Amino acid sequence: MAAEAAHVPVMTGRVLELFAPALEGRPAVVVDATTGLGGHSEALLTAFPQLKLIGLDRDPHALERSGARLAKFGDRVELVHAVYDTLPDVLARLGLSRVDGVMFDLGVSSMQLDSEERGFAYARDAPLDMRMDPTTGQTAADVLNTYEPGELVRILREYGEERFAQRIVKAIVAERARRPFDRSERLVRLLYDAVPAASRRTGGHPAKRTFQALRIEVNGELEVLRRAIPAALSALAVGGRIVVESYHSLEDRIVKQAFAELAKSRTPPGLPVELPGHGPELKLITRGAEKASEEEIEQNPRAASVRLRVAERIKEADA
Repeated sequence: MAAEAAHVPVMTGRVLELFAPALEGRPAVVVDATTGLGGHSEALLTAFPQLKLIGLDRDPHALERSGARLAKFGDRVELVHAVYDTLPDVLARLGLSRVDGVMFDLGVSSMQLDSEERGFAYARDAPLDMRMDPTTGQTAADVLNTYEPGELVRILREYGEERFAQRIVKAIVAERARRPFDRSERLVRLLYDAVPAASRRTGGHPAKRTFQALRIEVNGELEVLRRAIPAALSALAVGGRIVVESYHSLEDRIVKQAFAELAKSRTPPGLPVELPGHGPELKLITRGAEKASEEEIEQNPRAASVRLRVAERIKEADA
């Protein structure tokens, strides 16, 4: 349990505060769609004694470890090996049509970053895997070695927001022709050489953006999120809340747009009254995206890039 003890979930106090109006003092059901090591789940179950929690994660190793951490809560916890865009299927299997809360803590977990054999971190040599569920799907090495150059350029530009995608991909294609990629150290060396020195001095580690892009592609993270947020919103009962922690602008943009779509009126402009069935379904609880405090960032560097958004369902979803 050493990793679980060391793992510090981001903005836990604020998460509990924002969930309280939907959960406090009554039986309630929350889905932790990204259970990971169970930090947020444990905090929620402790703060709200009548809470039942359904924990999802695509990583079986994470579920094993969070299961041990949450065992003390007994049958108040149901853990499911699933990707979070399958939330409607999971709820249907459990006989639930609505829940009172959904939590997303997006991106790669501290456990995955710290597991050398998973290949998420560019700071140490490891197999180029990057699968959040290591039992299925293509690896980062598969992407590097088999994708057409144009597709690699698109991925680095869209998912890594990498300015030097073209020259990086040119170097990757030349290098993979010599020998296929299999480990991260070789890729990191290539990226360091491909990115201009001036950018290396000011733009952070030259591998950061490419590793992010590969991870997103391998796990289909943005496509999954585009399906998962609307599914989660549809599952919320009136008065229920959704809390999302994103760690880069691509994720946050998807969340922001999904919330905004349901938080606006569909009554044509100029009409003096709201048309029946055309009113907003959501209320935005946070003004924009909240950031972690300087104090928390100092104690937990992972909090530096977090963007927290919260919404509450105020009317039933339109049929």
